[in-house]
Amino acid sequence: MTVYPVSRKALPTLTPAALQALLTESFGSARAEPDGMHATFGALKDLSVAVRGKGLEVRTVMDPTVPPEVQSETIQRYNRFLERTTGFTAKERAKRLKGQAGHPSP
Repeated sequence: MTVYPVSRKALPTLTPAALQALLTESFGSARAEPDGMHATFGALKDLSVAVRGKGLEVRTVMDPTVPPEVQSETIQRYNRFLERTTGFTAKERAKRLKGQAGHPSP
């Protein structure tokens, strides 16, 4: 599980309906469950996302047996989804996650 920081601009727009729409747009379908929104696509057996405080909690279950081209397409869609959802590029997300690791929450 990873909790990605969400930009101040993007956070107010992350309603359950908006999250479901972004998942559907990115991965073709999404379903609401008690623990959050879920989707599957390509190498993603299960992608679970939920807004938790000021972050986006993401859990993934991957299928390592898919062909390389499917893995590549899955990664591209996943990164685009995270960028649209969090408001941060992959490079910005990595930098912020490193910053969080150095400063644990009380």
